[in-house]
Amino acid sequence: MKNINSATFIHMVKMGATNLSNNRDLINTLNVFPVPDGDTGTNMNLSLTAGVEELKKVKGENLHTVLHAFVRGLLMGARGNSGVILSQLFRGFAQAQDEKTTLTSEDVAAGLAQGVKVAYQSVTKPVEGTILTVAKDAANKATELVQEPIDIIDLMEQIVLEAKASLDRTPELLPILKEVGVVDSGGKGLLVIYEGFLASLKGEALPEQDTLDIDTLVELEHEKSVQSFIDKESIEYGYCTEFFVQFDEDKVAKHPFNEDAFRAELSEHGDSLLVASDTDFVKIHIHTEYPGEVMTIGQRYGDLAKIDIENMRQQYESIVNEQETKVQEAKEFGIVTVSMGDGLKDMFTSIGATTIIEGGQTMNPSTEDLLAAIENTNATCTYVLPNNKNIIMAANQVKELTDKEVIIIPSTTIPQGISALFAFDLDQSNEENEAAMLEAIEEVKTGSITYAIRDTVINDIDIKKDSYMGMNDDTIVVTHTDKVTATINLLSTMVDEDDELVTVFYGEDVDEAEVSALEDYAASEMDEVEVEFYQGNQPIYSFIIMVE
Repeated sequence: MKNINSATFIHMVKMGATNLSNNRDLINTLNVFPVPDGDTGTNMNLSLTAGVEELKKVKGENLHTVLHAFVRGLLMGARGNSGVILSQLFRGFAQAQDEKTTLTSEDVAAGLAQGVKVAYQSVTKPVEGTILTVAKDAANKATELVQEPIDIIDLMEQIVLEAKASLDRTPELLPILKEVGVVDSGGKGLLVIYEGFLASLKGEALPEQDTLDIDTLVELEHEKSVQSFIDKESIEYGYCTEFFVQFDEDKVAKHPFNEDAFRAELSEHGDSLLVASDTDFVKIHIHTEYPGEVMTIGQRYGDLAKIDIENMRQQYESIVNEQETKVQEAKEFGIVTVSMGDGLKDMFTSIGATTIIEGGQTMNPSTEDLLAAIENTNATCTYVLPNNKNIIMAANQVKELTDKEVIIIPSTTIPQGISALFAFDLDQSNEENEAAMLEAIEEVKTGSITYAIRDTVINDIDIKKDSYMGMNDDTIVVTHTDKVTATINLLSTMVDEDDELVTVFYGEDVDEAEVSALEDYAASEMDEVEVEFYQGNQPIYSFIIMVE
């Protein structure tokens, strides 16, 4: 095989997604710590499937359009660090292809190399022995091989072999992997995607491929603009008009596209205007009296697609019945935070959070979830508190997708998020608040009690399956078969003479007797600090401890 065209690429991606789904549970079991932390397989699977969903919309289009749609779907559906990194690998791959209609072996190698460059740039502190290393080693091998003529199938076989070898080396590069006895889960996810690509190119079947129904892997919600609740007689512009303009290279060369200027011109032809552009298309929504005039303007830049025009005067009654419209004035600020458990969500709301996204361990909100929350907040400036290290990259990605001012406070735990929110002051500037919140997350200690899902040894601590572990931040420091005893032991290691306040949030698996036992311990043994207990109802963690 000499070239990859759009149809071949689409089939490769679908086979890669199938293989990833088939291996999702295996990848999930490769988490470094023996707790349900991160769900790498699930995150990568949901992210890649979002890209597949976008491919369905452009089937039969040219390769450039296919690549862009796939990357956009990946980006919008990216979940967790692994999903964001995966989106960046393919984003770089697409960047290297320009306007190519087919890909050669050299193009594939250049795309993999550019993908690695973009992915590394997206990570503040890249760690070797992860998906980044596997991607880099595979790309370097491809770059080396294309110095001589090589068939694409032969190239992909060598890429898979090098990815396997690199994955096997990850424990030597990341000590915690070697200590636990696993390879990197993200690297494994990338490998099975590449294996799917190879099977597609060779025309081979994947194991258990018939068990996968791509259409049911994930449901993507597409929000439509909500029309204003208006009086029928006051409708000045009677046609709700939506369409896409697919950019044409020759037309854009004659009429360079500028989104601000385009929006300003269209605003003269109606109201309720929405203009959203990407590298190869722009979407328009407008209420206008003459849809044809608006579409004629759009045709300067390319071909029209997905045209939808509704007569609002005729459909007014149904619109009133079907849509509940809420007119909301823009707020000065918004605070979006991620949390799970009714008690913790109530806590965040009570201290100032304006939007709560349900998520955390085992369920990371996607870039699209975070973007929707920011847009719906309707604020001049929105602060985002991820409260989980595996959500921070997705949160940072959002800043590139909105024109609104967004400030990411990189909180990695629930206590850090609470501490940051307490530091927020309405009377301070955004710069002053950001500085105060960043300082606040550094001044709080986080403890947590959870359960082990396998026997292992961490930090010279012998941990048995189903026993409880106490973590001081990310470090496991105690373990015990009894939940309360493990918590007491953790408190004794965390709290020192400089601390003044300890707040304990108990989870959905904790009963009244266990809370009472801890309250008795605090009253008798922790009289030098103030200890408060709150029902967090959080899953996964029996207790979350905040020490100030």
